[in-house]
Amino acid sequence: MSSLAEIAEGVRSGRLDPVVLVEQALQRAEDSKQLNAVVHLDADGARKAAANHTRTGALAGVPVLVKEIIEVEGLPYRCGSASMDEIGQRDAEVVGRLRAAGAIVIGLSHTHEFAYGCTGTSNRVGPCRNPHDPTRMTGGSSSGAGAAVAAGIVPLAIGTDTAGSVRIPAALCGVVGFKPAYGTLPIDGVFPLALSLDHVGVLTNTVADAAYAIAALTGRTQVERPAPERLGVVINEEYLDYTPEVGAAWSTAISRLSTIDVRLPDWAESFHTAADLQGPEAVANHAGRNTDPYQPDVQERLREAAAVPITRYDAARAKAAEITAAMTDLLHQVDAVITPTVLTTAPPIDAVDDPAGSRTVRTQLLKNTRLANLTKHPAITIPLPTSGLPVGLQVIAKDNNQAIAAADLISRRLEV
Repeated sequence: MSSLAEIAEGVRSGRLDPVVLVEQALQRAEDSKQLNAVVHLDADGARKAAANHTRTGALAGVPVLVKEIIEVEGLPYRCGSASMDEIGQRDAEVVGRLRAAGAIVIGLSHTHEFAYGCTGTSNRVGPCRNPHDPTRMTGGSSSGAGAAVAAGIVPLAIGTDTAGSVRIPAALCGVVGFKPAYGTLPIDGVFPLALSLDHVGVLTNTVADAAYAIAALTGRTQVERPAPERLGVVINEEYLDYTPEVGAAWSTAISRLSTIDVRLPDWAESFHTAADLQGPEAVANHAGRNTDPYQPDVQERLREAAAVPITRYDAARAKAAEITAAMTDLLHQVDAVITPTVLTTAPPIDAVDDPAGSRTVRTQLLKNTRLANLTKHPAITIPLPTSGLPVGLQVIAKDNNQAIAAADLISRRLEV
């Protein structure tokens, strides 16, 4: 598939027709229906936008999917939940920016209900399925975004990330997922999970496309950075508690890179601090709503979150500031830190059929991604060379440009 820049340039020059691009994307979506990645296909709206396209913008003619917790005017606004049956009254700010940049929204992508889950298995329309093996999960909560980009439906999908929800499905589906620094992309018009941790991010095929998309949506030209010279590789044992498949891909990757060992802030402290922030904020965002129609796992998480006392939430806010300061200090000593993104390849969908299995899988998927939401630093996952199911490598850096520079360098060094 062509890069985002090539597609947009082709549309602006007249070499590519946005009508054809949209029809191709709609057909790919139809051909991939069994994945459940697209929960609403706006064929009429996309065709009209393509026919009336002005052939301008950094994303001119690029077909894009938007995660269904992000409001899009005139499209269903359900957040993957049987408890909602609304129609978007306006475009979220990030959707407005997509349109202003010339992108064409072809529909809505699957989310774990209300983005409150990392497996992509709980939604009013059922689980999202991994293109590499439809019996396996995509990860979540930006499940459809990861599956759609991996399946070639669209070259760009917009997701959200509160504890890893862009990076987990990107890693399990074998694409690039970029959670830029907190506040880079606006959350206005996004159904909130935990406002102090919520990020909007992008899923693409390449690091270059991720950088291009962020630049197009922020209006900021990417600042070129020198090739990173000091890559810190995590040595905390919790971040390296991987399955054999992930371990093999990780070890091979590290052997091709020049790295120095670094120790991240205490894993348990960071993980539980983030959880103690997320839970009470999620409960507040669902206060007054009838949760009876919610998926069982989401109901369970809300019950657990409601048990977190305000004293623990306040303590977590103070602890988060300490952990952020420590992480910022570390990221001034190295150009970036790398970890495995997820400690396992995509688990079978039926691994979460019972509550105990669901909790085990959830912990395994979330283990390495929560830190960057807590500290608000940018984090990007890139696919590693592997002969089996996809494996991701996570890059955390002090700012967006540094994260892109490091991810680009690593991607090029790992090319086979």
